Amino acid sequence: MTNIELQHNRQQEVTGVLNNLLSDEYLLLLKTKNYHWNVTGPHCHDLHALFGDQYAQLGALIDRVAERVRALGDNAFGTMTEFLRCTRLEERPGVHPSELTMVEDLYDDHQILLLSLRGSLAGNDRLRNDTETTELFTKAVQGHEKMASILHLHSVLGKHDQLKEWLKTQDAIQRESGIEVLTPSVSAT
Repeated sequence: MTNIELQHNRQQEVTGVLNNLLSDEYLLLLKTKNYHWNVTGPHCHDLHALFGDQYAQLGALIDRVAERVRALGDNAFGTMTEFLRCTRLEERPGVHPSELTMVEDLYDDHQILLLSLRGSLAGNDRLRNDTETTELFTKAVQGHEKMASILHLHSVLGKHDQLKEWLKTQDAIQRESGIEVLTPSVSAT
């Protein structure tokens, strides 16, 4: 067992927090992979690539978390039973969401993880005494912030596309009804 100069009860508390994080990260990894496999729609190609990239980032983070648990002398969770018992995220079995809903769902999960990570860093004295775990959590926050911001951008763009489609539909309905549709004039300047 590695001696990292933490008392045994502190090590257990820290590894408990890490295993909870590992559970959340693993469920997010599975959801991201599921969406990577099953995304459809006009942005399928871009989202397939995005979800694949985020899946790889999450996989690397999961390895770092599990390795930290082992460095502290405990066993990292490694079964779905353990992950599902301790995760704060929600599975959606049998649900096949639209591409926009996939993006929003993953964004929401990243936000949950960010709240959890920040809360763990702010509210746990035992973590603050463990610089390696604190650095791991800080890097995890940075990674989740980046992934969430990219998902948020895709969500906004997806909603913009939906709005444009809705406006086109409204335009067509008005034309069919004989209502004059005003179109923006083009400036000659």
